[in-house]
Amino acid sequence: NKISIFYIFCFFVESIFSFIFFFLGGGGLLGKVWTCCPENWKSFSSSCYFFSTDAKSWNSSQENCSRMEAHLVVINSKEEQDFLTQNMAKTAAYFVGLSDPEGHGHWQWVDQTPYNQSATFWHPGEPNHSEERCVIVNHPSTSLKWGWNDIPCKDHQGSVCEMMNFYL
Repeated sequence: NKISIFYIFCFFVESIFSFIFFFLGGGGLLGKVWTCCPENWKSFSSSCYFFSTDAKSWNSSQENCSRMEAHLVVINSKEEQDFLTQNMAKTAAYFVGLSDPEGHGHWQWVDQTPYNQSATFWHPGEPNHSEERCVIVNHPSTSLKWGWNDIPCKDHQGSVCEMMNFYL
């Protein structure tokens, strides 16, 4: 598919440039780490991110990410949360890869990363409803900062997809 072909092409082109820079002395580029994300994706740490404001349900958003060989974003740190919110439109809300499929407070990340209650970014009072089983990141007008909110999975919101970054 297109993503796989892109990665192969990216690897080929960046390998050639790395080889040339290495043998030509490379100037300040010697030792540079090359990363490769698809066009219109943003790189941070070891991942590539695609921000979509197209309003879809949580399931449709996850399917859309899967078609791009990615998954809804899994937020592992404050640094990652900050990177994400710096690239989000304040007027939009974005689905992330966290859900509570049974509505019993057992939150699960799409990639099976363990849910760590101490490393979450819920708005005060959230999560607050057992029928709201999917999570968005939003910046409500009543709040001074970004945070997580549980909402019904059938609601239509934007989304953030994540895939592993390719390093050279």
